[in-house]
Amino acid sequence: MLKPLVLPDVAGDWSTWLSTRCGDGLAEAAVLRGRLAGAEGPALEIWNELQIQLANVFAVTSLVAQVHPDASVRALAEELEVEANDFRTDLMQDAGVHTSLKAVPGAELDVDARRVWELSLRDFRRAGVDRDQATRARLAELQARELDLGQAFGRNIRDDDRTATVPVAALAGLPEDWIAVHPADDQGNVTLTTDYPDVVPFLTYAADAEARRTVSHAFLNRGWPANDEVLGELLRVRHEHARLLGFDDWPSFDAEVKMIGSGPAIGDFIDQVAADARTSAERDIEVLVQRARRDEPTLAGIDASSSRYWSEVVGRERFGVDAQQVRQYFDFTKVRQGLLDATGRLFGLTWTPVADAPSWHGDVTSYDVGLGDEVLGRIHLDLHPREGKYSHAAQFDLVPGVAGVQLAEGVLVCNFPRGLMEHDDVVTLFHEFGHLVHHMLAGRHEWVRFSGVATEWDFVEAPSQMLEEWAWDVDVLQGFAHNDAGAAIPAALVHRMRAAEEFGKGIRARTQTFYAAVSYRLHLERPDDITARVAQLHERYNPILPIPDTHFHAGFGHLDGYSSGYYTYKWSLVIAKDLFSAFDPEDLFAPDVAARYRDTILAPGGSRDAADLVEAFLGRPYDSAAFKAWLDTAPEEVR
Repeated sequence: MLKPLVLPDVAGDWSTWLSTRCGDGLAEAAVLRGRLAGAEGPALEIWNELQIQLANVFAVTSLVAQVHPDASVRALAEELEVEANDFRTDLMQDAGVHTSLKAVPGAELDVDARRVWELSLRDFRRAGVDRDQATRARLAELQARELDLGQAFGRNIRDDDRTATVPVAALAGLPEDWIAVHPADDQGNVTLTTDYPDVVPFLTYAADAEARRTVSHAFLNRGWPANDEVLGELLRVRHEHARLLGFDDWPSFDAEVKMIGSGPAIGDFIDQVAADARTSAERDIEVLVQRARRDEPTLAGIDASSSRYWSEVVGRERFGVDAQQVRQYFDFTKVRQGLLDATGRLFGLTWTPVADAPSWHGDVTSYDVGLGDEVLGRIHLDLHPREGKYSHAAQFDLVPGVAGVQLAEGVLVCNFPRGLMEHDDVVTLFHEFGHLVHHMLAGRHEWVRFSGVATEWDFVEAPSQMLEEWAWDVDVLQGFAHNDAGAAIPAALVHRMRAAEEFGKGIRARTQTFYAAVSYRLHLERPDDITARVAQLHERYNPILPIPDTHFHAGFGHLDGYSSGYYTYKWSLVIAKDLFSAFDPEDLFAPDVAARYRDTILAPGGSRDAADLVEAFLGRPYDSAAFKAWLDTAPEEVR
């Protein structure tokens, strides 16, 4: 019977464990590589075993580098990741291995094996195996440098312990429990970190505009100035990489393996979404400006320090939603359990707490995951901020599940408060947990290539974006959203919350197109002055005004992992809206459609093209009709 991976406990020797896990994995991968190059045995099966070893190594190095509390362990994980990357780069340029795989009789393979074979050969081509020796050597140098720069970019954000100091009077309007854990110093000042549990509530509730700008300035300068130079070189390295492989630019290289198909199509898609959202964005930004000018007559417009605050004011006045009233219903512990209950009911999963499960920090909670009588694996939830930890929200693999070989294990890494949560945090938790569910349900394939969230990268957000809908459902929320007196959140309040959320959707869509344009255009153009080009893109796409002397791009961590492909959030949202159209909003737990969605969209992992998965579920090709209708519908004013 398969067992979860044995981890050290909090005080254990993580350095030795990590070195052993990675060293053994790379050693076994080297043996398997030798067998492949020597044509010793069934090539595709050996290739799968080799990929399992590499996937195991990359999973632990990428996770530990972001979450372990000991900086030396994080540094070791980064070093081991470099070693594994060097091995993979050399492997993908190994003509002997490529020859063995190419010799596999593809016509005799079943559907799954043939897909693995074809995609693997494509990977070899994209690695430059068919190029001359000098080109392959340069590609290896570039890929090594790319990893170094990506690690540095993330490290500079993660380790930037920036703070902002505001007078205690600026805390007026903040929730009492938040104020209680932010005491003033002897000079009557309060120091805030740039972690989300500090920044988001302050920008949402603080009426002091100057203090909000102070906090926003610190937040939007994370990673600056170090990351400006790092990013500039990273853009140049990626461009040379793509050109050596015969592509016009990095976006064209990157898009070849995505649903969108081509680099220029990214720019077209960004502009289409921006155009679709223009009317909605202009309508709602005017509402914010007019309301703000009642208090600040000389206000030029809504900027990054004031958008959350004035959105909260409009939500309270126009839709009857007071976020401080709302947050009383969202105690972190209850939300976490409510999420497990809702997803368990929806997908037929069980989440069994493992009280003594070892991990890297005392904040981590672990659960064994089951589906009927089947054990799928284990999840680990690391949900609160700490020094040196990944500062956003993401799902990380710990072990990719492979049928009969190893159980799937995944980790959710977030930065939520320990007490009361904003409803936005609840939505984020549902979203990220969607990735974790995907990882677990798709962890039962023979071929590791299909394991977990292994679809095209511009589809991976769609299932998570769709799961956000359950964080807005009255029945779901009333199952866990209770105040201190035990009263469930009123249905009328949830309806008003949804109306308030619908307000500003065009603004958010345009803001996302700005992020996507930064991701795409910087890689396409590689400007000498990144700050100036980002400012131009901000003016073109983002209705929210910038804060002077800030450098958003330096803290935009997705420029590493997503590179030129941040458009995928909106691409996925178009599909998510279409997927959700198959569910009955009056019965989100209807078992037939939920099971069909689980088995048709999530469980296949990467075994089919995403477009084919969606068509199989919907009974037709996906389209943007649901997304456009959602954008065009004005929120109903509720008082």
